Order: sequence, then C-alpha cells, then structure tokens
Amino acid sequence: METFADYSHAIASLVVFTLIILALAPFSALAKQGKGLAPGATPEQDYSDKAYRLNRAYLNGTETLPAYVAVTVAAMLLGVSSFWVNLLASVALIARIVMLVIHMRGIGQPHSGIRSVSYVVGWACMVVMGFMTLVAAF
Repeated sequence: METFADYSHAIASLVVFTLIILALAPFSALAKQGKGLAPGATPEQDYSDKAYRLNRAYLNGTETLPAYVAVTVAAMLLGVSSFWVNLLASVALIARIVMLVIHMRGIGQPHSGIRSVSYVVGWACMVVMGFMTLVAAF
C-alpha cells in the first residue's frame, strides 16, 4: 500500500466526493417525498424549488462520479505524477463542492454564471488527468 501513499489527497478526494453523493441521496429522496413524488420521480424543472435543486445536485454528482473515479484511479495505477493527480483531484472536488453549494442555495441562473464556471473547472481537471493518464499508458 506504500505505492499509493503519495496519492493520499487524491484518494481522500474520491472518498469525500463519494460520501457527499451518498449523503445527498436520502435528502433528495426526502425532498421529493415532501412534494408527494414517487421514488425515482423528478421534480418539475423550477430552479426556485429546493427539491428540484437538491435533485439536480444529486444527479449531477452521480453523473460525474464515475468519470472522476475512473480518471483518478487510472492515473494512480499508471503512476502519473502524484503532485498533479493530488492537485487535479482536489481542485475537481472543490469545484464539485462549490457547485453543490450553488445548487443548494439557488445562487445564480440554472444555465450560467458561477455554477457553469465551477462545472467547467471540475470537468477540465478530469480531462487533464485523463490525458496525463493516456500519456503515461503509452
């Protein structure tokens, strides 16, 4: 396990992101239940509705988590620089947390502003990690 000790920040960021998504699941379900929606139903698209924003935050997280895990774990397994993997994984996590706060508080517009910037920052970190991993693979 010493092999992965240098990636402690990246590993911790994977765990934190996963725990955030796991924590969001019941809150999203309860908010939807409070609106009388059946399990799996989606609230009406109304950014002023807390249940909708909470559901979107949860869905955004579940959509992003597989890519985040894949590029981060692949980068670690192929020995990409621990400095860059730790930095990119940590910045991606921070961007996701910022996006979560924006969703939860209903800040800005649904399709622009700081939420979009936060999304792009996290996305860019994952893309860069993915390219670094491909370079390490070949």
